Amino acid sequence: MGDIFVLAEHRRGELREVSLEMLAAASDVAPKLGGNIIAILLGSGVNSFAEKLAGYSDKVLYVDDPLFADYNSEKYQQALSDLIGRYQPELVMVAHTTQGVDMAPALAVELKMPFVTDVVGLSFEGGELQPVRTYYQGKINADFAFKGKPPYLITVRESSFNAGDPTKFGTVEKILSPMKEDVQYRKFVEYIEAVVGDVDISQAEILVGIGRGLREEKNLPMIEDLAKAINAVIAGSRAAIDAGWLPHDRQVGTSGKNVKPKVYIAIGISGAFQHLAGMKAAKTIIAINKDPNAPIFTVADYAIVDDLFKVVPKLTEKLKELRA
Repeated sequence: MGDIFVLAEHRRGELREVSLEMLAAASDVAPKLGGNIIAILLGSGVNSFAEKLAGYSDKVLYVDDPLFADYNSEKYQQALSDLIGRYQPELVMVAHTTQGVDMAPALAVELKMPFVTDVVGLSFEGGELQPVRTYYQGKINADFAFKGKPPYLITVRESSFNAGDPTKFGTVEKILSPMKEDVQYRKFVEYIEAVVGDVDISQAEILVGIGRGLREEKNLPMIEDLAKAINAVIAGSRAAIDAGWLPHDRQVGTSGKNVKPKVYIAIGISGAFQHLAGMKAAKTIIAINKDPNAPIFTVADYAIVDDLFKVVPKLTEKLKELRA
């Protein structure tokens, strides 16, 4: 049986979305591996997380131990090493986050596991699982073949898969903590959050993205008027940020932030691969661009091929009428 382990990630009392994204990815490949999806949850007071994970997995194995109240890579590595040895999964999935990147390489070395990082897709070739990752800032996709025997280990990039809705009714099993004593040589001290601006675009439900097509900063009030009409947050491509129209914390893309809003309206954005990588996971994408061959249209659900200076004012006016 080719079971899949998915290490759930949580932080400061919240289950992170990437955990559900990985479980969704596992659902696509589990039938071909012929195994179950098993969510692994380490923490303290995490019963509610376990119940939520059961909606996306066949089984949840969770440890509820004060020793796991805060993330510590040494503890996580010891716990995972123990569980992998006991259950012998085919594949182990860890988020490609600061936590995952901190812990996964050491785990791979300890257990001599074939290891691929920063995975954005999973495919099959000749009956073999092949992780997909990108090179040259997203210009090229590369398929990897694991060398050696399972279990295999991968880290998965955030926003590479859609979490979807819970469709499973997995069992939840509390297991004994594999940690018998605390780790003394490496301690959690505190969380220090990165300084953000007045809004966090990664949390916005509706985003209006602007690009080079806006031409000048003096045209920004037109976009602000549209955003206000639909309670949206304004973000931008690298061109808009480099031009100084918006602060850096509003940048969408590989050198900015990955976003997954319910609606993303791309205005005057051609769609360079760096930008597409940061917003293609949005549920609905609306693109306005006068170039019918603009790459942004390859990911758009709705396309408006016209001059944005004609479209945006009329769109804003119509939206205001509807809201009134």
